[in-house]
Amino acid sequence: MFCYQCEQRAKGSCTKVGVCGKQPDVAAQQDLLTYLLRGIAVVAVEGRRVGVTDIDADRFVASGLFSTLTNVNFDPARFDRLIPEAVRLREGLIEKVAAAGGRAQYTEGAVTFTPRAGADLSEEGERCGLTVDHAENDDIRSLQHTVLFGLRGVAAYADHARILGKESDEVYAFLHEGLAAIYQDLDLNAWVGLTLKTGEVNLKVMELLDDANTSTYGHPVPTSVPLGHRAGKAILVSGHDLKDLRDILEQTEGKGISVYTHGEMLPCHGYPELKKYSHFYGHYGTAWQNQQREFADFPGAILMTTNCIQKPMPSYMDNIYTTGLVGWPGAQHVTNGDFGPVIDKALAMDGFAAEEDKGAVMTGFARNAVMGVADTVISAVKSGDIRHFFLVAGCDGAKPGRNYYTEFVEKVPSDCVVLTLACGKFRFFDKQLGDIGGIPRLLDVGQCNDAYSAIRIATALAEAFDCGVNDLPLSMVLSWYEQKAVAILLTLLYLGVKDIRLGPTLPEFLTPNVLNVLVENYDIKPIATPDEDLKAILG
Repeated sequence: MFCYQCEQRAKGSCTKVGVCGKQPDVAAQQDLLTYLLRGIAVVAVEGRRVGVTDIDADRFVASGLFSTLTNVNFDPARFDRLIPEAVRLREGLIEKVAAAGGRAQYTEGAVTFTPRAGADLSEEGERCGLTVDHAENDDIRSLQHTVLFGLRGVAAYADHARILGKESDEVYAFLHEGLAAIYQDLDLNAWVGLTLKTGEVNLKVMELLDDANTSTYGHPVPTSVPLGHRAGKAILVSGHDLKDLRDILEQTEGKGISVYTHGEMLPCHGYPELKKYSHFYGHYGTAWQNQQREFADFPGAILMTTNCIQKPMPSYMDNIYTTGLVGWPGAQHVTNGDFGPVIDKALAMDGFAAEEDKGAVMTGFARNAVMGVADTVISAVKSGDIRHFFLVAGCDGAKPGRNYYTEFVEKVPSDCVVLTLACGKFRFFDKQLGDIGGIPRLLDVGQCNDAYSAIRIATALAEAFDCGVNDLPLSMVLSWYEQKAVAILLTLLYLGVKDIRLGPTLPEFLTPNVLNVLVENYDIKPIATPDEDLKAILG
């Protein structure tokens, strides 16, 4: 296997087994699925040229890419079903395109390749690895991989939005365009342009997802969330999916079960349509990489809704469930929004024996909440009460060096405000930083899926101060782990945001020359130490 798409990769890349727990057979199946999706994309691009679209193929490409994102699907049996479906959709699309006057014959390998009948799909996947058909030039291949990993993030957001009924043909068309570009003779500048376009389309899909969430569940409002628990039966919901959470809340109403969030689900407590359930109680645990320890102590059923699953420990294997695209071999999978098995397991388990108070944290400071007090914020900046804003956001992870973000926030001066989003906040989410004139110094904007909110806050402030985003008293200190973070970074670059500090390490798939382009054009830089970075930013 060869995989270097996430920050946690081992010494440059994972070649024997994934640090995430991905086994070589699954890695090969993911490579094969990705290769076949590229084939669908080539045909879909030709189809759009002659007026043919196929919504099933569009949706499959998005969900298929999402399935290959880090920490989503580790179950080889699931890929055994996805791979033949990719071939079926590709062949059906070829026929439709040919019937409309488009190409009927293709020379591109990803269109012509079909796994041998009866062959082991992981062995077939070893013939379709990450470098197959990619450029020999290191810099162009670096950008090809950057686009691919960015597309996986775009696809994840598109799938989240689709679940709530929001789709965009423009987004689907670009997924095909980006995947098919591997077979075009593009030079370095063209690949740079395609990389930035990935960021542009990701902005559109994040806006689509924001609309899907807020039109369905209302705009988040500042909310205090207990970190303890109350006595009784319990279900823990992790991942990112708001619809799964609401379905659980509806199906558990009146059953004497309290529902808790874990990881990136914390911001769900701020949505009015979710807050209304009295048995939606509090938040349990921290970020995804701590789940083996935290889940072992949870006395109820656990549901993983999207990416972030780790190898379940034997102590809780019997009470963890997956849904949607998530998969782990041996874990029970529930489908069609029917969480009866999860509820039955929760009722059969002991639950919490007694109430425990562990304090609370605030969430719900999304764009509407923050801009609702914009006049107060602007006045505080003009008066000097607020000197600077820091967006300390992104993914958490298990590798050393991420304590930087805890220390950084602790050392931010008392006249500065920290905005945060995604699971990186769990390094400091329970810090009591106080407020500035009633404005909390720590503002949780939401999930990584809510990055659009942070962008809207920044652009609204820039408009209010009649300046560009880069002229605001705002600095971005970001952590990355997986491919949603790659897509968000590309969006920031597309918007022209400069002087971003990124860590704990830089992506392995960026060659020195590509990294030089980012430094020269965007002044992107690796994190140093909290003291050095604060001094450089604040003077």
